[in-house]
Amino acid sequence: MIDKILFEKLKSNFNEAFWFIKTNKVRTFLTALGIIFGVASVITMLAIGNGAEKEILSQLELVGVNNIVVTPLSDEEDAKANDEGEDSNDKNNETKRFSKGLDILDAESIQNNIPSVKLVSPEIIMDTYVINNGRQNPVKLIGVSSSFFKSSNINIDTGKDFSAHQLKNALPVCIIGKKVEKKLFTGESALGRHIKVKDVWLQVVGVIEEKLISDQAQENLGIRDLNQDIYIPIKTFLIRYKDRKIISSKQQSIRGGGFIIIGGQQNGPKKRIPRGNYHQIDKLTIQVSNSNELKATAEVLSKMLKRRHNDVLDFEITIPIQLLKQQQKTKQIFNIVLSIIAGISLLIGGIGIMNIMLASVLERTKEIGIIRAIGATEEDVILQFLSESVLISVGGGVVGILLGIIGAYIIEIFSGIETVLSLTSILVSFFIAVLVGLFFGIFPAKSAARKRPIEALRTE
Repeated sequence: MIDKILFEKLKSNFNEAFWFIKTNKVRTFLTALGIIFGVASVITMLAIGNGAEKEILSQLELVGVNNIVVTPLSDEEDAKANDEGEDSNDKNNETKRFSKGLDILDAESIQNNIPSVKLVSPEIIMDTYVINNGRQNPVKLIGVSSSFFKSSNINIDTGKDFSAHQLKNALPVCIIGKKVEKKLFTGESALGRHIKVKDVWLQVVGVIEEKLISDQAQENLGIRDLNQDIYIPIKTFLIRYKDRKIISSKQQSIRGGGFIIIGGQQNGPKKRIPRGNYHQIDKLTIQVSNSNELKATAEVLSKMLKRRHNDVLDFEITIPIQLLKQQQKTKQIFNIVLSIIAGISLLIGGIGIMNIMLASVLERTKEIGIIRAIGATEEDVILQFLSESVLISVGGGVVGILLGIIGAYIIEIFSGIETVLSLTSILVSFFIAVLVGLFFGIFPAKSAARKRPIEALRTE
């Protein structure tokens, strides 16, 4: 019985509040603007934050959680690195400057001698072309080992991975990206078909699963668009295409390719003859068993490679997950700042509701006196004014949700920033809007309820 009476009271109060709001549309709309923009801002900011989180996770999947990447430095880059790191005695002893470059033997040594290493995946990359219907299409040809697809988190969509027999005997087989299949075999399966890459015919034994890679990820992390690559066994690459380790004896004399003596005297000034890219492989991915061992493994790896390269620093070691964590931290700080700004908008909206409700109390003093005189309690008056503030905040919350959803899509379309809307963020924003209405409506409601009926009726 009591519940029924309370329900009728609430129903009556909300009907009265709705009527008052309806008769004061402009004022109600202006009051709700703060809530509308606050809720819209919160939803949009959370959508941007969720999008950034999703992008970080997808990038982590691409680079591998426990991966260390070793990349060779060009002749000019490693010369500069060594000149900055060596003393005068090292400069006088140029024989120490010879380096064989990053090669397959480095990969094997790392796999065999560092206990924390799980997988080692060398890559050789060459820009070339594939011939299709008499036309040349540019592609990247990648020589890989059996560990490549595991260390790079790449799944084979159709077909299968290279067999041990194909890897060992350098057979002319390949696994292609999804975009390559679509370009060369529109509407057809590429499995079992042959493609001519440069001067070699390769049989397609597999097609990788398509991966969405943003331009930002490609730029920040040095990730290729894997969907446009052609992968072959690394031995196939070295035997059938190019092995940079096989160079002339003249170029092998000194790491930099040799020197010419200016002026014809042995002790005269020298000028370096660069030999270009002397590294056998272009990238080396090392997967560590435990993420806690990444830093220690990288340090051991650096010392080991420097020793194998005769103290020549012609390589660079990076830990992609550390770069991503730094990027993630920066984005989180940015999102927190934006969320605080959005929260301030809600706070301002709540203050606006309180100001309008206080003004409404002053305008409706006689009305309050009349309803108190005919038997309304303080609780009834509080419920009536709270109903109005809650309805304003609920209405503003609904409109704010719509604007937030639209705003998130507009940002994604025009700025290229990925946004991810979630039901949780929408519900949280709406719940906060209702709480703001309740919190900032309490003081005006109590102020109205405290008015004595006789004093309220005397007010002109």
